[in-house]
Amino acid sequence: MMTAQTDLRPPFTHAVKRALRGVNNSQVEADLLFFEAWEIHPSAHLGAALRASQIRRANPDLAAAIEAELKAVAVRARR
Repeated sequence: MMTAQTDLRPPFTHAVKRALRGVNNSQVEADLLFFEAWEIHPSAHLGAALRASQIRRANPDLAAAIEAELKAVAVRARR
């Protein structure tokens, strides 16, 4: 079970937590955290959308895992 403190700080999804294990590059970390945030709250801003699209293309498995996790959370919230 996650504590209240971990609920408030990124990364929020298990997919991104797994992807960040062993990452020792601040730009990669920033990209993955940005992508997760964008998936949670997409922006109509063109620059943000392009950046998210590039990250999604470079990491299709991660994108699918984040999407599946967020959908599962949404389904549970509706119950």
